[in-house]
Amino acid sequence: MGMAASVLYLSSMNNRDSNEHRTQSDLAATAGVTEVTIRNRTQELRKKSCLKIIR
Repeated sequence: MGMAASVLYLSSMNNRDSNEHRTQSDLAATAGVTEVTIRNRTQELRKKSCLKIIR
């Protein structure tokens, strides 16, 4: 569930112009994982892919 929440988090970060932005806290609570898990999985995804994240 942590990886799925991280994918949603990354997706929402790339769509900040829309109302789809979700916080790590919101996604963690929904997925039943911690915010640290989402941060760790997000870092793994960034390292293993060529994703450019707009901040």
